[in-house]
Amino acid sequence: MRLSRNCDTLTHLLKASLGSGILSMPLAFKYSGLALGIVYTVIVAIICTHCAYILVKCAHALYHKTRTSAMSFADIGEISCREGPEWVRKYGKAVRATILISLFATYFGTCSVYTVIIAGNFKAVVDSYATPVELRVYIAALLIPLVLLGFVPNLKYLAPVSMVANGFMGVGLGITLYYLSINLKPMDQLVLAGTPVDIPPFLCIVIFAMEAIGVVMPLENNMKTPKNFLGLGGVLNQGMAGVTMIYILLGFLGYMAFGEETADVITLNLPNEIPAQVVKVLIGLAVFCTYGLQWFVCLEIVWDGLKERYQKKAVLAEYIVRVILVVTSVVLAIAVPTIGPFIGLIGALCFSILGIILPCFIECITFWETGLGPGKWRLWKNIIVSIFGVFVLIMGTKDSVQGILKVYAPAAANNGTMDALGVNATTFAPTTITS
Repeated sequence: MRLSRNCDTLTHLLKASLGSGILSMPLAFKYSGLALGIVYTVIVAIICTHCAYILVKCAHALYHKTRTSAMSFADIGEISCREGPEWVRKYGKAVRATILISLFATYFGTCSVYTVIIAGNFKAVVDSYATPVELRVYIAALLIPLVLLGFVPNLKYLAPVSMVANGFMGVGLGITLYYLSINLKPMDQLVLAGTPVDIPPFLCIVIFAMEAIGVVMPLENNMKTPKNFLGLGGVLNQGMAGVTMIYILLGFLGYMAFGEETADVITLNLPNEIPAQVVKVLIGLAVFCTYGLQWFVCLEIVWDGLKERYQKKAVLAEYIVRVILVVTSVVLAIAVPTIGPFIGLIGALCFSILGIILPCFIECITFWETGLGPGKWRLWKNIIVSIFGVFVLIMGTKDSVQGILKVYAPAAANNGTMDALGVNATTFAPTTITS
């Protein structure tokens, strides 16, 4: 069904971009400092928006070449190779596979991140009224509810749940902003500019939070007037401008409120008052509801590759795949319950390839024969943007993996590995300060 209005597409774009990643923006500002945080966020927003823009622009060029009216991200990658210069035509299937694998890794990793966020918020509330229990116990307890959520037949039945989730998230963020605004620290207690070594984790978190490359083509494909998606005042620019301002606001206020004590997820810094506890429950429920939307992307990718092999027992096979996907995402969350490095790894490894490097590559080969502009400016521009993407990929992945490995490093010689894991899992406690 085609969308009737541009505002519908804008709403969907905002919902896709304003995900749970926004809750870690104060952590990003903790890395960058207040002043550089604003500058870096704007730069990342421009790059992410531009890469989404050129992907849609390439789709429009390929529509004209192939006389089709809709393409997925994977279609664009494969067809751009097939219609491109001679030397790249044999790589169409490989590019398609790379896009699908990156999409799966992105959304599957996001599902695990969501599991940790849900458990962390519920743990923060329960710990106020009962004996604290390790975070991993809460993650494991989510297995059955998430499996049941995974049994929902299709996305149509998740639409009302998604609307409820948006309401929960909106109320939760509103109350959170109130708490942040009444607890601001003096500027002399805060860092204005972080060190260069802290740039990679900042970039990874912001890219994870802001990237919406996976929904760009579905949204454009379903517009009544697709040409209105692009342009200076188009839906894409409007949506990303709004998202950028909201992200800067929450990141700025969050770091100003809690400084060096800023938690991986800002709601976990909130006090043990009833309104703040309500926020944690609302955010936890909102992310739980949103889990299904991310998870269905993974299911579609995996099942599309398997359904031809299991035609006789398709229903049984599909539900086995559903259970395996949910269980694996929960096990991954139990193994790596530190949200900051986990988010950073997805941002560095997946979104840098999917949201930055591949769109630049696709634009080059799409316009290779028709012209790359005066002085081949498209080529040089894409080389520069791709270098940024490779920097995020290498440095961000290195930094994030090191952060994850710290989970398994003994916190003290006498504690053993499991004690170190437990200590690291308390990153979610508002009073915990990691050194």
